Amino acid sequence: MRLRTGIRLLAIAVAGLLLAGCTGLPTSGPPNAGLTVGEDGEEPDFTPIAPDPEPGAGPERIVAGFLEASMTPANNWEIARKFLTEDFSREWDPEVGVAIDSSVLKREFDPSVEADDEAATTAEVNVQLDQIASVDADGAYSAATGQAKATYRLVRAEGGEWRISEAKDGITLDIETFAKVYEKFSLKYFDPSWSHLVPDVRWYPRRAAMATTITRAVISGTPTDWLAPAVQTAFPADVALVGDAVPIDADQVASVSLTRSALSASSAVLARMRTQLEASLAGAGVAEVRFVVDGSPLSADTVSLDESIVDPGVLVLTDETFGTAGAGGDIAPVTGLTAQIDKISSPIQAMDISRDALLAAVQQGDGRVFAVSDGTANEVDSRSNLVTPSLDPFGFIWTVPRHEPGEVKAWEARVVEHNVVADWPETDSISHLRVSADGARVAGVVASGGQHRLVVASVVRGEGSAPVELGDVQEIALLSGPADGIAWIGADSIAVLSSAPGTALTTYMVGGPAAVSPAPEGATSLAGAKTTTGLRVLTSDGAVYALRGSSWQSSVQDVLVLGTRAGY
Repeated sequence: MRLRTGIRLLAIAVAGLLLAGCTGLPTSGPPNAGLTVGEDGEEPDFTPIAPDPEPGAGPERIVAGFLEASMTPANNWEIARKFLTEDFSREWDPEVGVAIDSSVLKREFDPSVEADDEAATTAEVNVQLDQIASVDADGAYSAATGQAKATYRLVRAEGGEWRISEAKDGITLDIETFAKVYEKFSLKYFDPSWSHLVPDVRWYPRRAAMATTITRAVISGTPTDWLAPAVQTAFPADVALVGDAVPIDADQVASVSLTRSALSASSAVLARMRTQLEASLAGAGVAEVRFVVDGSPLSADTVSLDESIVDPGVLVLTDETFGTAGAGGDIAPVTGLTAQIDKISSPIQAMDISRDALLAAVQQGDGRVFAVSDGTANEVDSRSNLVTPSLDPFGFIWTVPRHEPGEVKAWEARVVEHNVVADWPETDSISHLRVSADGARVAGVVASGGQHRLVVASVVRGEGSAPVELGDVQEIALLSGPADGIAWIGADSIAVLSSAPGTALTTYMVGGPAAVSPAPEGATSLAGAKTTTGLRVLTSDGAVYALRGSSWQSSVQDVLVLGTRAGY
């Protein structure tokens, strides 16, 4: 395999082009009138623009140019099609999916024909990619770490120019370019109780008419396979979108035309439909959804949701008491919990507090887990080597032994046991388990053969919202070492605290790329929040740190245990 110097130089030139393209402003040419508010256009003008094929370019340069042209989805990848023969251009489907590699500089090209071989009429170019992820035809993102090989067959077209005549459908993007070409959206689905909306992250090429793409996906699409057992849609199967566009007016109100079958939906169903679609379209700048049938408005209210608690404060246990830490270092008691927790004489190593602050899952130093409420402390699990317990929004306390990852249990506070069927493929142990705020997903760090993986799974619930089993496990990332803590950030990201090879906090989007940043030295535990700025980290010297801008600053001292809030 050979990595050509020319390809390196071309990649550098493309990087410069991307920087110019990201600004969203043309660098030359006459001014053009933009779209009016709410008007749909073919493509936005802020996507990066790739160069056309170079005259006289050899097979290797044609394939490299074709891969770079993946960054311009305008007019159904019109530029990329210029690198193909006319026949293959009509067959090639770029929207089958995306292969995401680590860098254009790491692509290795192996052509069967040299650029100066004027006698050759056919050629083959093999490309080795350092693949890190993929996106399927429905916009679902998955980790896919490893080497990947792609083969391109070329012929000399009219005029003697090399053009690609055979290749796999789909496109290839490096991770830096991916975020410029594709945009993240969260499709929303209801949990079985109709009280929570659960995000299903999708990635779509940047276009002007994103509202149409999202609306069609919500109404006629299906949840990602691993999430599907835990969620449901409000849209009946016989209701569909009418037309090819969802117009948006100057007040950011989207008019969604539905088939006549929507007229038979009850007011409760219509309210859920509007709530689900409105939440899904919020990321596309839509403030309100109005349904239309045969040109006439269809009245629909919205439903109230079980929202997460706002700004719960920092929960801490000190030598003196348990409570919420104030700005001045004072500890305010938590009504109903502080008095009961202060009665516990044994050392405490972890506490997870319900969102209404009426129940706490307390793990003592010997590993036993208790359900603590006003005037009550019931031992729920005394199995050895239990991981830190996690409360879900329905009041169930989740526990599992480290070396028996399949033995997951969920407990009612009155010590009623529920076995949760859990199959963690190729897993010897589990070190962390956290249920999301909507209760539809669980995140865990599992290990096998010395390798540690961050995974998620859907939660299937039965009568009374009791967890029954976990769905298929979806791997989010292969970790570089053991985790010191995990926490949910908002609804679609998981933070992992690690100390090897260096102290770091890595944020993994469930259905998207990861971002790594430094963490305070000596970090031992982590508490999640609705946003990154709400994260808290406890260090070995008893200091609690919070993010202020891009740096960590100490906010509380002399803390023994950093409490967590259920779902985060």
